[in-house]
Amino acid sequence: MKYYQGLLLPALLALAASAAAKNEEPLVETTPFGNELVNLMYFDDSGIALVQELANGNIWRSHDAGKGWKQLKDLHGLGILKNPYDNKVALVLSEKTHWITYDQGETWASFKTELPPSPQTPVGWHAQDNKKILINEIENCFTAPCLGRTYYTTDGFKSEPKVLVDDRRMCQWAKASERFLAGEDRHNDRTLCITRGKYSDRSKDFRLVVSDTYFKDEDEPVMSSGRTVQGMANMAAVKGYIAVAAKADHSSELSLYVTQDTETWHHAQFGDHKIEEDAYTILESTNYSIQVDVMTSKYVTMGNLYTSNFNGTYFTKNVEHTNRNDDGYVDFEKIANIQGVVLVNTVDNWKEFERSGQGKKIKSRISFDDGRSFEKLTVKDKDGELHLHSVTNLHNSGRVFSSPAPGIVMGVGNTGDYLGKYSDGDLYVSDDAGLTWELALEEAHKYEFGDEGSVLVAVFDEGETDEIRYSLKHGRKDTWKKIKLDYKIRARELTTLPDATSSKFMLYASKKKKGGGREHVIIHLDFTDMQEKCGEKDFELFSVRKDSNGEPSCVMGHKQLFRRRKWDAECSVSEVFKEPIPEYKPCECDELSDYECDFNFTPTGEGKDKKCVPADSLRLPKGACEGDAKTYKGSSGWRKIPGNQCTGKTDKDNEVDRECDEAEKPAPKSDKITSEITKFKGSSFIEQYYLERDAQGDNDKKNDRDTDETVVMLTDERTAWITHDHGKKWKKAIDDEIVRIYPHTYENNYVYFLTASKKVYYSEDRGLHDSIHSFQAPVMPNKEMLQIMQFHPSQKGWIIWMGGKNCDKIGDKDCHTVAYVSQKNGQDESWESLVPYVKKCSFVWRETGRKVKEEQVFCEQHTNEEMGAPLELISSDDWFKKQDVKFKSVVRFATMSEFIVVATEAEDKTLHLDASLDAETFAEAKFPPKFFDIHQTAYTVLDSSTHAVFLHVTVNPQRDQEYGSIIKSNSNGTSYVMSLNGVNRNTEGYVDFEKMQGLEGVAVANVVVNVDEVNKGSKKKKQSRITHNDGADWEALQAPEKDSDNKPYNCDVSNKDKCGLHIHGYTERADPREMYSSPTAVGFMLAVGNVGSELSTFGEANTFMTTDAGITWKEVKKGIYAWEFGDQGSVIVIVRRGEDTDHLYYSLDNGNKWDLYKFSDHKIRVDAITTVPSDTSLNFLLWGKDSKELVAVNIDFSGLPEFEKPCELHENDPTRGDYDLWSPQHPLQQDQPECLFGHVAQYHRKKRDARCKNAQRIDHMHDIARNCSCTRRDYECAYNYERQPGGECALIGGLTLPDPKAVCSQKGVKEWWDNTPYRKIPLSTCEGGNEFDKTGDVHPCPGFEEDFEKKHGISGFGVFMAVVIPFAAAAAIGYYVWKNWDGKFGRIRLGDGTGAGGTFDSDAPWIKYPIAVVSGLVAVVAAIPLLVGSIWRFMASRIGGGYGGRTYTSRSSFARGRGDYAVVDPDEGELLGEESDEDV
Repeated sequence: MKYYQGLLLPALLALAASAAAKNEEPLVETTPFGNELVNLMYFDDSGIALVQELANGNIWRSHDAGKGWKQLKDLHGLGILKNPYDNKVALVLSEKTHWITYDQGETWASFKTELPPSPQTPVGWHAQDNKKILINEIENCFTAPCLGRTYYTTDGFKSEPKVLVDDRRMCQWAKASERFLAGEDRHNDRTLCITRGKYSDRSKDFRLVVSDTYFKDEDEPVMSSGRTVQGMANMAAVKGYIAVAAKADHSSELSLYVTQDTETWHHAQFGDHKIEEDAYTILESTNYSIQVDVMTSKYVTMGNLYTSNFNGTYFTKNVEHTNRNDDGYVDFEKIANIQGVVLVNTVDNWKEFERSGQGKKIKSRISFDDGRSFEKLTVKDKDGELHLHSVTNLHNSGRVFSSPAPGIVMGVGNTGDYLGKYSDGDLYVSDDAGLTWELALEEAHKYEFGDEGSVLVAVFDEGETDEIRYSLKHGRKDTWKKIKLDYKIRARELTTLPDATSSKFMLYASKKKKGGGREHVIIHLDFTDMQEKCGEKDFELFSVRKDSNGEPSCVMGHKQLFRRRKWDAECSVSEVFKEPIPEYKPCECDELSDYECDFNFTPTGEGKDKKCVPADSLRLPKGACEGDAKTYKGSSGWRKIPGNQCTGKTDKDNEVDRECDEAEKPAPKSDKITSEITKFKGSSFIEQYYLERDAQGDNDKKNDRDTDETVVMLTDERTAWITHDHGKKWKKAIDDEIVRIYPHTYENNYVYFLTASKKVYYSEDRGLHDSIHSFQAPVMPNKEMLQIMQFHPSQKGWIIWMGGKNCDKIGDKDCHTVAYVSQKNGQDESWESLVPYVKKCSFVWRETGRKVKEEQVFCEQHTNEEMGAPLELISSDDWFKKQDVKFKSVVRFATMSEFIVVATEAEDKTLHLDASLDAETFAEAKFPPKFFDIHQTAYTVLDSSTHAVFLHVTVNPQRDQEYGSIIKSNSNGTSYVMSLNGVNRNTEGYVDFEKMQGLEGVAVANVVVNVDEVNKGSKKKKQSRITHNDGADWEALQAPEKDSDNKPYNCDVSNKDKCGLHIHGYTERADPREMYSSPTAVGFMLAVGNVGSELSTFGEANTFMTTDAGITWKEVKKGIYAWEFGDQGSVIVIVRRGEDTDHLYYSLDNGNKWDLYKFSDHKIRVDAITTVPSDTSLNFLLWGKDSKELVAVNIDFSGLPEFEKPCELHENDPTRGDYDLWSPQHPLQQDQPECLFGHVAQYHRKKRDARCKNAQRIDHMHDIARNCSCTRRDYECAYNYERQPGGECALIGGLTLPDPKAVCSQKGVKEWWDNTPYRKIPLSTCEGGNEFDKTGDVHPCPGFEEDFEKKHGISGFGVFMAVVIPFAAAAAIGYYVWKNWDGKFGRIRLGDGTGAGGTFDSDAPWIKYPIAVVSGLVAVVAAIPLLVGSIWRFMASRIGGGYGGRTYTSRSSFARGRGDYAVVDPDEGELLGEESDEDV
């Protein structure tokens, strides 16, 4: 039987006192058990306890606090869970049958779930209604991501539980903690779930959804930015708050949102600090603030403690360098029942520990003001400090140091400079809430509190013992007595009632058994009748602190007074189940003790000298420092400590006059477009990258973590520059010479600057706030022009370094490549060697697809460890301690999406393509029959974003005559059919084929229309084609009727086959990374081309635009322009390319009207225009030259009045605000033109006349309005068939068809169809109508005749109907599920490439490093459904639009290791592309 960690919780026992004669010794009763015990627990305020045997899951119950035990028949479980809000309710969870009790285990009722419970959070309790319970089933992690089903009951499982959601990451009740909406009668039925995206399974699209109807309907709450937020990663109920954490794509940084009612959400601010995934712990918070410990670095177990203000919006740092462990536990604990007293352990040698991993030197500190100030722990009559073991080193259940017993605290530790080993520690006790301590017992002990602190029990915890110790006098020295046992035990757990009011204890231990082995026992200890009940004279008023006069001191703005037994009174309190309640007396506010530094202020000094100075991120209030003002009214720098109850006011509450220079002044506001020109020395820009922040923040952010637009850039002078305001102000990033910049492929905050030595500079925070540090690489970078750094998609600090050994001397024969790995972001001593003589090494884990170990690495290694020898593909999941050879004679491998694609060379020099989803099983792709009788075996993987692979196969490889055919796979990548013939290609391997970003299934290609002449040596004649159904049908582009001067063209545009629009594609771009379209301006494309019978020269081209995904076009300007989209299409900017200019044009109304803006007083040469990869900014950069100097020009549109207010988006009423719903059309469908891929998709598009800014990125996909009935446009030719001129599909001549009955061998298939010429387009979700793939006859599989008859009937219709009910499975593929994409946005070009020439010789200097545009090959596994638009939204985050878009690619666009447009020559094995972009 499997037991779940997390359910095996230590227990706590409640024991009721009983009146009897006075005893000299405590009562001791022992109960033996046959197996190890777990989940020892009891019902609060009662003597009833439960325990579970680990080996068999048997449950035992005691009604007398552990004195006697009885097994519960028919109950066996994986764990016991008690309702924390109702002391009569508990659950026993098992595999599928579970039990619940509402009478403390007297009776049990059973209920069932389909799968076992989740090991993470199996149960969600409602804090106010014990009948409302959530049960979470175990998550399905076979394919990513791990999602599970949640059940709910509202009647305590009297009826069968109902399904709440099927695909949750986590769910909880709104009222999941006692203080949340306490006393308010609302949201009693409300549940919150983090669940999959609307049309996506990727974690970046996870949503928070709220429902009051158990998800009969649901709502996505709007955060403080006014929009919903995707990427939800975690959720927790903390006292009166609910906190959720969201993670953006390509960033491990989290945004924390907090609510006190589930309606209004605040974005929590941490000043300059960031919180990262798996790097924070929400601690035991107060009723008036949230406390969070945030790791200082991913690689060290140390943190900083932050405390929020009253509503969770602002967090200030209280404690630095807190001690943590790898499980996220923090050495931080509040003293129970006493407000403001906190014990914490900090790392004293934090610098050494952080830098070199030196062992921690830990010190203990105590605070009496909720962590604002700390002091040492002192031992009576001793000089040294005391240090105690805390939460990271637990040795018992329950709280570590304290209980509700007023002021009595115990701990195991030592005196000296630092905390030592647990086994070297002694037991210390304090009866003044930790103010002073004394040695209680030598050696480490487990300990427990009873009778409100009047009884303390301890048992030796370093080995076996036959003694139990107890003290009836606050544990003071020489008051400890012994209970002798007849046998030796090893203590496992010592426990009592959580409220510490009982005099009964329970000790779970093991002892040696006769004949070997160990026996498990529960020892019941009863101190009830040892002393008389106390009288009033035996009590005193206890205060946490006293002043010099002996009067109670103020703590947290009031005096806390407790009634407790005097330490030397010889009596027992005997008030079982009655917790001591403090008496509070308010104090006047004190400037020294009741205030802390306000948000954006940093403390300096201690005590009376403490000051709060403005932090770098301090922002001016609205309206401050305008005009000539020198000062403004602002915070004093102090705030009252949250929860502090002092009365009155002090000067620290008042605003003060502050110098305007203290705060960072915003740039003067302009209501016009502004420009800023910066000049640089050098003759060329080598590379530029955008480090794009998470765009999910608020629009009115108060700190610069959330407003920067960071660009890093390198000139040929080896100078690296950085800007955080999109190019308005630049500064040197590094003073050293830099030869290459590597942005992290999967983490937008990380960037690396390589020098000509082993020194590498890096930032984990976009270069903000002095975050640039350095490390030493293990060896010099390789000199083979191979990729130097590879990154891991999930483990952000894992780096593969491709270096060179013995390469100091030019021409050294021993010079060879070697790969290293670091799991700590390159920190010293973190590098270990992988393999030598390699060409490429890559992590193959991906978020999507089947499970692959995170450590799995594939490498291309030269055989016999000889440079230049043939390559083989090797694999390892333990850093090559063991390795496995996957393929010999490898030409190239790449990871794309969830797939691993391998090209190998056969003996006859032909190339083969294999693909895998799990890094273990590979299958070869099948191409159309007879295809290679006439075709060369050189091919380029173009795209796989729409659930099918597009592959370009070269037909004519001769220089300047290259063209080929595009073939397209079925939904699992196993078989290919012809899509388009004669598609143009260039010598470098680029193909004139491009998918439209943001829309499914729309692509543009250029074809060679005179192939016969070209084969004889003639020049190519090219025309453009467009598809709206993913390559099933292609047509010419419709030319506009008139040009931009309103003149007609000199040919008949109504006949588009003879007079169409033709646009220049990939093969003619100065930078192949430029795109026609934008990921966030849905349906918009710009291109340069001409109207006529064929594509003319580039110099004769004009600029065209479409706003309806290529159905209609218009000419916007004469000549060749570069373009970019801003604010998701709100502004479109075009600038003249290839000639000197001083102006640009822009449009604010979707390209209808174009205005001129002059950015310079003289003309400069503009080479490109860029903006952030997501096209969400209102800032742009022009890159070019002014005479002999390099220039970067910032153009800022944000001041225009059109963008003053944010746009309103109402998901539930989408046309009410500033947006319309737009549905793309299919031009070839006369009926239902709005049906694309079998459904009507609706997209948000900003209204043309809306005067507002989109600001935060919106999810453009609104909804799938409906599925359509199937038509011919939903089908393409099946395998073995080819398209005829009339559009019908016919069998390829000379072929015989495979046996259709073969499908019966597949599991679960009960019937088969006759062969049909058609197959459904993988993306289509059409239902019914003309189902062309089911036009053949249907037959039963052998053995399923009876099932077949029941389904189809033997009536007059017969079983040979031409059209039958479609398979339900048709809906399982296609649109609704997202074929997850890791952003491998590159083409693999396998074939007759020309090595390292071509694009490297481009005149544009920044194009020395061509990097690609392609996605990946779909492997031979079942269909993985797809999210429309997501791939393109993602692509957009990587690339840019138009000629001139993203020439200086974003950090995430074609960052190394991501673009895999590689050219492979089967003879020479040369690579071209990002693999060859190093000349270090």
